[in-house]
Amino acid sequence: MTVRRVLAAAVTAATVVTVPFLVPATALGAAPSDPSAAGSAAGAGQRPPAKQAVAVGNGGAVSSVNPYATQAGMDVLKHGGNAVDAAVATAAALGVVEPYSAGVGGGGYLVSYNARSHQIRTIDGRETAPARMRPNSFIDPSTGKPIAFNTAVNSGLSVGVPGTPALWQKALRDWGTISLAKALKPATAIARNGFVVSDQFRAQTKMNEARFRQFSSTHELFLPGGKLPVVGSRFRNPDLARTYRELARKGVGAVYHGDIGRDVVKTVQKPPMAAGAPAVRAGLMQPKDLAGYHALGQAPTKTAYRGLDVYGMAPSSSGGTTVGEALNILENFRLSPADRVQALHHYLEASRIAFADRNRWVGDPAFSRVPTKGLLAKKFARDRACLINPKAALTSPLAPADPSRPGSRCVAGTGSPGAHEGPSTTHLVTADRWGNVVSYTLTIEQTGGSAITVPGRGFLLNNELTDFDFAPISAGVPDPNLPDGGKRPRSSMSPTIVLKDGKPYLAVGSPGGATIITTVLQTLVNRIDLGMTLPQAVAAPRVSQRNGATTEAEPAFLKSPDRAALEALGQKFVLAPPAFTPSPEIGAVAALEFRPKGTIQAVAEPVRRGGGSAMVVHRAR
Repeated sequence: MTVRRVLAAAVTAATVVTVPFLVPATALGAAPSDPSAAGSAAGAGQRPPAKQAVAVGNGGAVSSVNPYATQAGMDVLKHGGNAVDAAVATAAALGVVEPYSAGVGGGGYLVSYNARSHQIRTIDGRETAPARMRPNSFIDPSTGKPIAFNTAVNSGLSVGVPGTPALWQKALRDWGTISLAKALKPATAIARNGFVVSDQFRAQTKMNEARFRQFSSTHELFLPGGKLPVVGSRFRNPDLARTYRELARKGVGAVYHGDIGRDVVKTVQKPPMAAGAPAVRAGLMQPKDLAGYHALGQAPTKTAYRGLDVYGMAPSSSGGTTVGEALNILENFRLSPADRVQALHHYLEASRIAFADRNRWVGDPAFSRVPTKGLLAKKFARDRACLINPKAALTSPLAPADPSRPGSRCVAGTGSPGAHEGPSTTHLVTADRWGNVVSYTLTIEQTGGSAITVPGRGFLLNNELTDFDFAPISAGVPDPNLPDGGKRPRSSMSPTIVLKDGKPYLAVGSPGGATIITTVLQTLVNRIDLGMTLPQAVAAPRVSQRNGATTEAEPAFLKSPDRAALEALGQKFVLAPPAFTPSPEIGAVAALEFRPKGTIQAVAEPVRRGGGSAMVVHRAR
């Protein structure tokens, strides 16, 4: 690095200024007069916005994992923006305050309900593999075996072509009412003025400290002065503020055809290593990969469940098909709060079966046939449901079935477990006074992504390509999720919108890698079948069965009486691994419920991930 670059890095890296940690305010002062000025409340105040897990209003709502981000979306709603405008503003703010989960360097999926047309529409903004990637790109030629997962993660090889900026542009152009420049203003203000460091942000930095110290740009940004950020201090990211301003001026072409993209490619091809750190694998991305990227508009998945219409994300995500198949299986049984143990047993078994089928069939439909309609067929679900024994758990890994071959559907057999997926990501939901709704999950893959920050740009790059299977899961069986040039890796992101009598009823989603699917599924079962309120459904202890020999469980579940009763049926539980914090957790839901008389209940996590933030608009009737 030249002397000029060293000085520039010292000046432009994020700064942390120690200030007293103040009690959150319930009001943040006068708001700007139009959406283009929105953001002063979210970014310029000295105090963080108030945090609450449940709120009820009648003029719109936002829920996310972070109060700064939720407030950014609220600023847009309060000044005339719609749900799509608010979703982009919230997502951009999450890129500032939740930089280890999402940002410009990542991708995601958005599901939207349009109140005028009464239609559900989706955008696939998943990252793609560079054109030079091949099915054996994660195979070590010297051994013929897959490279170590951690070796792949912390490298340019894991970085996919970012889809988030293209998704923002497409969503605003197709369904929004404000420009990208206006949507970015709240986030730009937060990046410029800073946010108060929470226990959660420090804990996530500490979890990644060793990785972050490997890369000079990441070390300078997130470990200023070589130290962890102090809780209660103010963390500023002027580099990201400048990046957002450039996106506001030039549009997302700055990423896909311009200077930001050139910096991304340079970083992927030659990761900026810290002094003394061993070199990591270079990536395969080239400028033409960025220039050729497109966010895809596509039809949602749909299934009916207990008289409700459940819409989700179609492949390349496996969320819509797997949640949908599991619900279709469960619809063959009566789940009752009077027998929670049997309800949970059936939930676990339906998830086990759906994951077996997901692992075999779901990938990028541009590269292999994905039997989406077959996986969501009611008859297929009825046949698969015959595997469930109320007195005994199935043995995993369970074999998949072929939707086109009826004879294979009620045969257990032995299959193969799925590949690893990082547990990070983030989710948000928005609604506006006109009745539009958005459920949007975005990510840079695992917490901290690839750990590589683009120098001078203020954002981390994803490690999404590690969502590919490094080698075929089962010998002699076609694997739809092997890497290839231009391919989207399979995802578990499950942004979901549920309609009741043709109108919005629930919007839900979660981060958590493959546990996203089970988190969304369990939340729906809790609310629809077990009679819980939405806040109760979100807060309830979680378990996640993904066709594995054991089921991951949160500590509260392992202490519950349900555990022993389920173990008597053959279910086997292990403590869930740490995900977003050192504490074992599964998912982090953000959700909305549309209630009688035009009210909206916004719900966030009360405890997980440090607690989320739900806010609503109160409109005079």
